[in-house]
Amino acid sequence: MKKIFLFTKTAFHVSNIGLILIYLYPGSVFGWLLYGDKQKQPQLSQDFLIFSSNHFYVFVILSCLGVVCYYKNKIKILFLYLFLISIFLELCHILIPQRSFEYQDLAGNILGVFFIFMLVNAYRFFKGDK
Repeated sequence: MKKIFLFTKTAFHVSNIGLILIYLYPGSVFGWLLYGDKQKQPQLSQDFLIFSSNHFYVFVILSCLGVVCYYKNKIKILFLYLFLISIFLELCHILIPQRSFEYQDLAGNILGVFFIFMLVNAYRFFKGDK
């Protein structure tokens, strides 16, 4: 069990660092790897009405990994961190060449974290945790 927890915690931190690097890279890393064109952004699914599906999925996965690692302690700090990093990274696109700030992406980031936040709070409420 300890090895699984260590693996999950490592996966969370590596994913976090990877996300930061991908966000701060001038252009699309995945577009460069898949299409040989860092101007082209791969799309996992069609965007939702007001937010980016790619950004939503990424922050749902990152939030889930974080919750598995920090559910017992530091959960409030985790969600505060995830909300702040989701905003900060998108705002950095204002300054990074070949990247652009988009409200749809920001909304996808925040809603991905908020979705998991609400699921965790609902789970804790029905379980009787505080």
